[in-house]
Amino acid sequence: MIGYVMVGTNNLDNSIKFYDELLKVIGLTRVDKDEVCAGYASKDGPGTIEFYVTLPVNKKEATIGNGSQVSFITDSRSIVDKFHETGLKAGGKSEGAGGERPKGSGVYYSYIRDLDGNKICAFTNNKT
Repeated sequence: MIGYVMVGTNNLDNSIKFYDELLKVIGLTRVDKDEVCAGYASKDGPGTIEFYVTLPVNKKEATIGNGSQVSFITDSRSIVDKFHETGLKAGGKSEGAGGERPKGSGVYYSYIRDLDGNKICAFTNNKT
């Protein structure tokens, strides 16, 4: 069972602006911030942090993991599309707009890279 997910950043203030907008689409809101990280929890949940963006504690450069990805499950294809659109407007880069993968599977994904290059996905198993 996963407790929370954390991605690194080299500019916490810019990442907070990015993730404040992006994660709002899927119902996560920032509930914690200090000089090193920001934590996000479900808006309608118990307040348990599910996602962090952080400066590396060892003070070295944050780097992306080759093959690493953070994926958020959503309730609808329209949320997946809005997630992608919001990520792009906030400065992210597209790694694949909304679509079934593999074709005909019924699972609908979109992918973006955040400001530091971390790969972030939203997906749904719903057909609508």
